Amino acid sequence: MRRETRAAAALLAALTFAAAPLAASEVRVFQTQTQAGFLAGTLEGLSVDPLGRLELAHRAERLTALGEPFLLSAARHPEGWVVGTGNAGKVFLVGGKGEVRELFAAAEPEVFAVWADPDGTVFAGTSPGGKVYRIPAKPQGAKGELYFASGETYVWALARATDGALLVATGTQGKLFRVTGQEKGELVHDSDDTHVRTLEPLPGGALLAGTAGEGLVLRLDAPSSRTAQVRTLHDATQPEVVALAVAPDGTIYAALVASEASLVEPSRTAAATTPTETPVAGSPEAQSQAAVIVAEGEAAAAAIGMRRPDDKGPRSELVRISPAGLVESVWEFRDETVYDLSWQADRLWVATGLEGKLFSFDGSQMLLEKDVDERQVVALAGGAPGDPGPAFATTNAAAFYRLTAATEKTGTYTSAALDAGQIARFGSFRWRGEAPAGSGVRFSFRSGVSSEPDRTWSPWTEAREGKEVALAGVPAGRYVQWRAELRAAESVSPRLYGVELSYRQENLSPKIETLSALDPGQILVPSNFNPANQVFEPAHPNREGIFTTLEEADQLDDGRLKPLWKKGFRSLRWRAADPNGDELAYELSFRPVDASGATGDGGWLPVAKDLDEDWYSFDATVLPDGVYRFRLVASDRPSNEPDDVKTAERLSEPVVVDHTAPRLGTVTRGRSLLVAVSDELSPLREAVWSADAGEWQPAEPEDGLLDGRSETLHVEVPAGSRLVLLRVTDAAYNVVTFDLSREAR
Repeated sequence: MRRETRAAAALLAALTFAAAPLAASEVRVFQTQTQAGFLAGTLEGLSVDPLGRLELAHRAERLTALGEPFLLSAARHPEGWVVGTGNAGKVFLVGGKGEVRELFAAAEPEVFAVWADPDGTVFAGTSPGGKVYRIPAKPQGAKGELYFASGETYVWALARATDGALLVATGTQGKLFRVTGQEKGELVHDSDDTHVRTLEPLPGGALLAGTAGEGLVLRLDAPSSRTAQVRTLHDATQPEVVALAVAPDGTIYAALVASEASLVEPSRTAAATTPTETPVAGSPEAQSQAAVIVAEGEAAAAAIGMRRPDDKGPRSELVRISPAGLVESVWEFRDETVYDLSWQADRLWVATGLEGKLFSFDGSQMLLEKDVDERQVVALAGGAPGDPGPAFATTNAAAFYRLTAATEKTGTYTSAALDAGQIARFGSFRWRGEAPAGSGVRFSFRSGVSSEPDRTWSPWTEAREGKEVALAGVPAGRYVQWRAELRAAESVSPRLYGVELSYRQENLSPKIETLSALDPGQILVPSNFNPANQVFEPAHPNREGIFTTLEEADQLDDGRLKPLWKKGFRSLRWRAADPNGDELAYELSFRPVDASGATGDGGWLPVAKDLDEDWYSFDATVLPDGVYRFRLVASDRPSNEPDDVKTAERLSEPVVVDHTAPRLGTVTRGRSLLVAVSDELSPLREAVWSADAGEWQPAEPEDGLLDGRSETLHVEVPAGSRLVLLRVTDAAYNVVTFDLSREAR
């Protein structure tokens, strides 16, 4: 507790309880030094490992761009790679130098699965319609022919069993077929799920299958007949097992997906109906089925793909199943949708969209290998001999790539637009890393006010080198971007481990949102306040009967403060904020209000300075009865140099200070007592009477409502009463008791 005694601030017998101020940082720093931080930007010709090290990547050679709307599947072929497309249902052969030859055009619009035998024979699974076509290798240009009609809607995957049979995974009734020749197919597994989504043969003749709908990883010990033993290896929380891969030691990797961009729409997991008509390629039905992949990352009003609208979890998860059957989660992709897995070059490769990224996983760390311009990497196929990784197909737009052993000579990283929160000045840029002799790293910068870089942004600065770069030439703005250009020396890449970009917000004035006076007598104290020798009541009195009782204290909304009640005290409370996040200090002052409602001619008189809380309680008995205004000044002085200090002020509404109890006027005797009472400043709030020390009874106002500064009260006095008391309370909790015994006789 603190009491001010000087005459100029006579009202300053005050209760103040302040916490130690928190220091605010004048200069702030954008920092990027993790894999997640770097992945927020755009990489061209670069990779970033789990430790957040940015360097030049293996070169990805774009073999061809196809003119089809969607590229949906791919497989290694003796002459290159075979790819399946939508929504014209075409199958193409992509050669090692990028030459493209059309092999087949199906009646169905989508080719979700392709397979190529060592002799060059190609099989294509088409949807909807659930058919498998055989495309002979010789003679070149031989017409494809129907090989197997499953009777299902979708063919999702094709694979060769160890005995040479073609395995066909279908939906929407979750059936797996074994085909040994033209139209020689048999059902070997009828899943409880709606789709058999992916297949992976195992050495020794067993087969792995992943389903969609319930998200199961299944093992079929011998997929040669309907008597094959089936075991569930994993029942995922995600609805779809989109891809499987097996490491040489028998470890199984499964990609689990709950994504809007799944190729499996909700209708494809509903109860199946036998299709009566195959949509024509290019028809609206066919386009809607193929175009689900376009929805990658978009927030749809209703669920599409395999993600519920209320799902807040990651879109994809990678799990590992040991040969002993132990399942563990090894990686989560919050935003990316995984489309395919492949084990090549002693590591697992992971194809994803939202931003067309290819990752590799070595068993403990996920490495971004390639970030392409297309939005989705949808299919992985075996690489050419000597390649360090797979070939891969993309869509949005349709293209085909292969990884090469060569390292990119140059690469560029562009950060995301970094938000300073307010208009800011940018200081300096520092980076950590290494640049071997002959290599180099150059940086350039730009800024703007719009959240998305556009033509209103400043142009990129001239690229500069150096471990620390001054940003004096970058205009002030709310957003800033930095760009790094990496250049190799004799195939040795520089590395970037982390960067820091400093900035300081332009100082803006604080904002005072509210300033109000609490009820007379109500004060605020910290929730752990111990009044010691002071006398307080937990709340204003609640009068029942002739004697006063105390109520239990109420906690305020945030739990920091509690209200107490002490007659004669007043409290002010406010809400203020600083747009820069600066620490604020407050000053309170006051002026009397004259009869016209205007403040007096004198200056503001001090109440308190250097307040750091959002409330102030004081003893108002040091002020004469009257009406006052209070002024609150908020300053960001604790966080700024004197020349940069900004302030804001706000005036309170008129605050009545009233220490005088109501007055008794005339008392007229009739069937009841008519008692006139009045108050100089405050309206009356309570009037009760008691006869012979009995319970207090309400005194009825003549006009029916006790709310004025002058009221006439009806007091119904029982005959023969010896002691008649009238107690009147005004809005300032001034209480007076009048003895009406004489008038009542």
